[in-house]
Amino acid sequence: MNLQQAFFAIVFVAGVAASTGAAAQNTPKTVVVTDQVRAELLAHAPDGVAPGKPVWVGLQITHKPEWHTYWKNSGDSGLPTVLDWTLPPGVTAGEIAWPLPKKLPIGNLANYGYEGTVLLPVPLTITSGFKPGLLSGDLEVRLKAAWLVCKKECIPEEGEFTLKLPVKSTTALHGDTFDAAFKAQPRPVMRGTSVLPDSKVQIDSGAVRLSVQGLPVALRGKTLDFFPETPEVIETAAQWTQAWNGAEWTARVPLSAQRSASPSVMPVVLAADGQGWRAELKVLGEWPKVAAQAGVPPALEAALKANAATPPPSPGLVVALLGALLGGLILNLMPCVFPVLAIKVVGFTRHAGDQRGHRLSGLAYTAGVVLSFIALGALMLGLRAAGEAVGWGFQLQQPLVVAALAALFTLIGLNLAGVFEFGSVLPSSVASLQARHPVADSFLTGVLAVAVASPCTAPFMGASVGLTATLPAAQALLVFAVVGLGLALPYLLASWVPAVARALPRPGAWMDTFRRLMAFPMFATVVWLVWVLGQQSGIDGAGALLLLLVGMSLLVWSLTLKGRTRAVLAIVSVAGLAALTGATGQYLTQTPASGPSAAAGDGWQAWSPGRVEQIVATGQPVFVDFTAAWCVTCQYNKKTTLANGTVLADLAGKNVALLRADWTRRDPAITAALAQLGRNGVPVYVFYKQGRAPVVLSEILGVEEVRSAIAKL
Repeated sequence: MNLQQAFFAIVFVAGVAASTGAAAQNTPKTVVVTDQVRAELLAHAPDGVAPGKPVWVGLQITHKPEWHTYWKNSGDSGLPTVLDWTLPPGVTAGEIAWPLPKKLPIGNLANYGYEGTVLLPVPLTITSGFKPGLLSGDLEVRLKAAWLVCKKECIPEEGEFTLKLPVKSTTALHGDTFDAAFKAQPRPVMRGTSVLPDSKVQIDSGAVRLSVQGLPVALRGKTLDFFPETPEVIETAAQWTQAWNGAEWTARVPLSAQRSASPSVMPVVLAADGQGWRAELKVLGEWPKVAAQAGVPPALEAALKANAATPPPSPGLVVALLGALLGGLILNLMPCVFPVLAIKVVGFTRHAGDQRGHRLSGLAYTAGVVLSFIALGALMLGLRAAGEAVGWGFQLQQPLVVAALAALFTLIGLNLAGVFEFGSVLPSSVASLQARHPVADSFLTGVLAVAVASPCTAPFMGASVGLTATLPAAQALLVFAVVGLGLALPYLLASWVPAVARALPRPGAWMDTFRRLMAFPMFATVVWLVWVLGQQSGIDGAGALLLLLVGMSLLVWSLTLKGRTRAVLAIVSVAGLAALTGATGQYLTQTPASGPSAAAGDGWQAWSPGRVEQIVATGQPVFVDFTAAWCVTCQYNKKTTLANGTVLADLAGKNVALLRADWTRRDPAITAALAQLGRNGVPVYVFYKQGRAPVVLSEILGVEEVRSAIAKL
């Protein structure tokens, strides 16, 4: 295979590869069911999806008996439900239109929340910049929701939801549900203004006095419920007094001794007979000093500090270099390197009987690998010095890089399969480069090997590469160079051992068949890259990439023709490819409606900053899977060891919380968490338990290793 020619060919279509994106998304999921709740993503678009038309989405939570979730101000404990939307360009989500809550007494505390069934509606604004999906013609809505559900105990839960709204037809199936939610929302006390001119909050010696004018006449004389939207200001469960003075409602509510907010305007909700009214009241007077600032309770704060992730002891430089060499050697067994293996085998057959050619090829390949590792390491260290949060494999977090590799491997696969020869589509001066510069071709093969292999982290390699963040630049680059030497070492030794050359079969007709067979690993790699890009850019990006790869293939094939047919089809192909690029380029780098899927069901939840500490502080152990779609080792472990029935049973038996940190796209928070563990690449698997240092497992998981770690929890 002529890699030198392939790189020139990919430059010819770089504009296409650079503007493509891909991937296969999971079937839309609108319902998440746990032992405590049933959560469902609903939509209401009675007039279709268009600028100026009302479009609503919302999370409906149906609680099991005695369980509840929380309002925007949860009260003395609890957390409000959080909705994180990711929408196409031209579509924005508003704030939750919170329905009227109820007061939930718990001992000497009181919370505000919901029981039974509640819908949390959110308005969507459609602008003229919105364009329907390339393939589906729909508006794709994705939601990552987190809620805390409590009875006597509290359980943090999460769910990821996907919903597609048809643009050209109405979506009014849940109209009655949304209408009921709209009616349950507190209405403004006075239309046309949010701050009431004749109403106020007066600070009065450890309490606030509320005075509200303009409430409906039907409420006069009734006892009202009071819900402040600002949390941690009043004593939620304290006794307070209220009275009517004609049309004026007044109340005196004790202040919290550990108040955490001192607002100048207090939004409040007053309710009676299941209906609520909202008012924003000016605050008069000065807030008293807080005796002890509210925040994390001291016991919880101590638990968080005790369980904060501290990096394991760093290996010395000599140990790190040894680990780098072994890790580089093991990289040759990683599935992501198999396509380059195929190219090298084809190269070996080309040099059958030529010992000098073998040796030059081995040296050039080694130089390409080592120098590429050094260059990639230097780039990563430089980006870090500039303040960027990047880690090993960062290049495949960029959709355009993934798309370019997919285009390159498509070209290589077509060439190996015999669809075209570079001599038929490139100028003769370029097509003959391999014959004139075979060493350069081997060097570029080494560069390609690093581009594909670098996202993988092999055993012994993780700690060594992680150590580079703390080493001087020269020592860090030495570690990267040794990783490259380990990757290239088997080919270098094979090229210099005469017995290997003698063992190779002599050139013959079999070589053409073998070459065509090696096209299939290339196409399999393209499938993987399209799937990776799909995790990054969504289903529309996947469709765009596939269309452009087809267009690129048509163009290359047209250049193999002769005479006028070649000229006509080539012009048509170029024009078609340019049109496809213009029409689909926007979908390549878009962020899909919820980004890569972090939580994959079966009890897994999405990792977020502080989540581990929060759970561990309650006494529950945590297992975190730091993963990425482009990490083949991660996917192998996920489908084997992490899906093993005995492992899952052991995890459930120890009540281990399962968190998945998805690093498919750049995420500075995950990068920082990896750095805390002394790592800067994935996969990384960690057990956390209260009062213990984190336990980091090996990169290639075994069932017994995981079960042994669980047994020690």
